[in-house]
Amino acid sequence: MKSSTPDLIDLALREDIGEGDVTTDSFVSKETTATARIVARERAIVAGTKTAGEVFRRVDPDLKIKVLLKDGCEVNAGNDVIQIQGSVRSILKAERVALNFLQRLSGIATMTRKFVDAAANDHVKILDTRKTTPGLRALEKAAVVAGGGVNHRFGLFDMALIKDNHLASIGGFDEFAKAVRNLRKSKPKLRIEVEADTLEQVRGLLEIDEIDVILLDNMTPAKIREAIALGKNKKVKFEASGGVTLQNVRQIAATGVDYISIGAITHSARSIDFSLEMTNAGA
Repeated sequence: MKSSTPDLIDLALREDIGEGDVTTDSFVSKETTATARIVARERAIVAGTKTAGEVFRRVDPDLKIKVLLKDGCEVNAGNDVIQIQGSVRSILKAERVALNFLQRLSGIATMTRKFVDAAANDHVKILDTRKTTPGLRALEKAAVVAGGGVNHRFGLFDMALIKDNHLASIGGFDEFAKAVRNLRKSKPKLRIEVEADTLEQVRGLLEIDEIDVILLDNMTPAKIREAIALGKNKKVKFEASGGVTLQNVRQIAATGVDYISIGAITHSARSIDFSLEMTNAGA
């Protein structure tokens, strides 16, 4: 049920071009061709190069596209990322949409890499969340991977994550434990994760062997260490979430937690500055 990238590209192009590029069609001859390059204006981790290249191809299949840096590569200001050759009209019509994808996705990859580097712990996996731009989840999660992160569940269908609102709707701990065991029987390969706000909740959840991951929500590093100590003889994994910043992620990672999930790497990533420069234009 993942979003179709071609459909997203078509939607973006229709949104931008509409009935036609009146500026380009009025001032640029059909016969004019050029070589163009997309240039980074700042240091970043690149993501979205294939999507950006596909934008140019969908506008004009005759354009020659060369991706110079693959997703996950580090780029410095002034470095070329993509080269395009062909019709100037086609290049200009695709320019903004291609840059929009590249800037947004590279921003996510760059933010992810900052958290991975700040955590400075190979044992800990930096996870994304479902806090993504509607319709762009597949692309944004791919950008997280390009930045060195790991994807959490894609949607509501591929993993069970029982949170406080779910727990509030269940009639007591025994009923909850029964529901978890029934879910394991009916879907033996499904990953099951449960949120805990307190150490008391962690103790209760550790009694249910069918739980794969306990999500420690908004706990201090000291509390996270205590929770992990409680589960030291269990196979369960621990995930920390809530209030994670570049300033405290290393301290959280040092607790021994297995995963740290961070919504900010998708919902608050700043777009990276890229531009398109045209050279060798001529009829």
